[in-house]
Amino acid sequence: MADPATYRPRPGEIPTAPGVYRFRDERGRVIYVGKAKSLRARLNSYFQDVAGLHERTARMVTSAASVDWTVVDTEVEALQLEYTWIKEFDPRFNVKYRDDKSYPWLAVTVGEEVPRVQVMRGKQRKGVRYFGPYGHAWAIRDTVDTLLRVFPMRSCSAGVYRRAAAIGRPCLLGDIGKCAAPCVGRVTPDEHREIVDDFMAFMAGSTSGFTKSLEQKMAAAAAEQEYELAAKYRDDLGALKRALEKQTVVLGDGTDADVLGFVDDPLEVAVQIFSVRGGRIRGQRGWIADKADEAPFAELVQRAIVTLYEDASAEAVPRQVLVPALPSDPEVVGELLRELRGGPVTIRVPQRGDKKRLMETVQQNAQQSMARHKLKRAGDLTARSIALEELHDALELPEVPLRIECYDISNLQGSEIVASMVVFEDGLPRKSEYRRFTIRHEGQSDVAAMDEVITRRFRRLLKAREQEQADGAGESSGVEEAIDPDTGRPRKFAYAPSLVVVDGGPPQVAAARAAMDRLGITDVALCGLAKRLEEVWVPGDDDPVILPRTSEGLYLLQRVRDEAHRFAIAHHRQRRAKAMTGSALDDIEGLGPGRRKALMKHFGSVRAVRAASVDEVAQVPGIGRSTAESIVAALAAEPSAPTVDTATGEIVEDR
Repeated sequence: MADPATYRPRPGEIPTAPGVYRFRDERGRVIYVGKAKSLRARLNSYFQDVAGLHERTARMVTSAASVDWTVVDTEVEALQLEYTWIKEFDPRFNVKYRDDKSYPWLAVTVGEEVPRVQVMRGKQRKGVRYFGPYGHAWAIRDTVDTLLRVFPMRSCSAGVYRRAAAIGRPCLLGDIGKCAAPCVGRVTPDEHREIVDDFMAFMAGSTSGFTKSLEQKMAAAAAEQEYELAAKYRDDLGALKRALEKQTVVLGDGTDADVLGFVDDPLEVAVQIFSVRGGRIRGQRGWIADKADEAPFAELVQRAIVTLYEDASAEAVPRQVLVPALPSDPEVVGELLRELRGGPVTIRVPQRGDKKRLMETVQQNAQQSMARHKLKRAGDLTARSIALEELHDALELPEVPLRIECYDISNLQGSEIVASMVVFEDGLPRKSEYRRFTIRHEGQSDVAAMDEVITRRFRRLLKAREQEQADGAGESSGVEEAIDPDTGRPRKFAYAPSLVVVDGGPPQVAAARAAMDRLGITDVALCGLAKRLEEVWVPGDDDPVILPRTSEGLYLLQRVRDEAHRFAIAHHRQRRAKAMTGSALDDIEGLGPGRRKALMKHFGSVRAVRAASVDEVAQVPGIGRSTAESIVAALAAEPSAPTVDTATGEIVEDR
């Protein structure tokens, strides 16, 4: 690692003007691009004591070997140059949004003498009016096919248009009335331009005037007994209504806005954009992007806005941009959008009303997009195989970790301390093997709780192994060791994991290692995953194992850790709720809300249920004999007794 003092610019060398700076590594590659209102003030902040810097910043400045900068006139120019350089150099310490697909737009080539409506992708061009984007090209073609009946503008390619003009005969669309056939002179270019203007006005949101005009023409034709013409207007009106039905009104005030929703994940971020024009949703797009650093949420919002509009035409920039949080430099971003649009643009966070509800809808879409992405990635057999191999190599494991167990602690200021154990086999969750622990000693730290949980878990493993030896199966190994010969079911806690992952850094890892050493568990690998920088810690090492942020192995560890955290939080919330409002009946396996309600209605109190016999409890509607036996046994047991599965007699929650 380099010492930042070795490449720090001389005093007074850095200008105070706005600009963009680049940090480079020893091979000259750009690893970070940033902008500043004052280059001197910003760059000097990087060259203070490394111990006082944020971990991410410290890692960046110690990875760099030089810094250079470019002075610009305004902050807006700095923002634009920063965006350009990020795209050009792809620096690994910057947040980078990459759209995973080229979205289709409905485009009208207004720069041509006879404009054409078509589907276009990619970078927007001058002389073209865009509407959208749409999720699928077929959605554009369906909309155009519907509207060409009312606005018969040209939709053919240049070659088809020239050929029709040469032979003096229109194509099929001209014959069926879905094109005004300017190629053969049925309408003049100016008359065709009027049709195009009406089409664009309708797509831009001016819909009421067209529907009222068609209704009036239909009524007039019917009054003149021109029923065929009236029928045509009726069909045209139906086509407009079908097109409008596909564009739901979401903002009653006819606002033009883009609504952005985000889901921020430690390794990735999901972005969804709803394009609202004239109060109606005209298009939707979104992407999943890798995060290169721990940038604040406001920076993620700013980068998404700049990425979305930097290459957009003036028509594509709306009057309002609605976001869940303001960008880190709202004035600069607002000025950039105003320059691009050539008019006023407002960036705001909706607080109430229709815009707030629409924002929540966009957020839900972003969450669903992230969930689908994770499910698709988790279900990829090749990706799972790569992840397990990466962990095998990075952690120097004796074998590929086919069974991974992860532990997490959850508490509220030292009370209601619980822990979770989740199991992943072959890179997939094995939910039947999940376990929950209630920590027996209140008030202890997460480190002590981790020691207790690991101790209890591996005592159960040793007990299972002793039982196998007592049964005469001590020489067998593998799956047979973990099967109960009486029930044919897997023994609880009988499988030894290939890798144990704890949620935390060196203290938690050390506690888990100490617990395993006391029990003589030496054949199980151990590591910890720290949340802040996603560092992987192994016992006895002073430095963490750094996996690339795009690593499938790191992604798998993150999934395992997050699942353990979710499972622990759910258990913790249940216990908190029981502590405030629950009863002893809540802990009984197989006793749902309906049966609990029936018991309370019949006996009047938990004390009366506890005093009742099995026969008396079985008389309650919906309570069978076996359930009654479970209820009586559970209420008679001590508070520390384990919860028992009445079907198998096995412990399902280790208390």
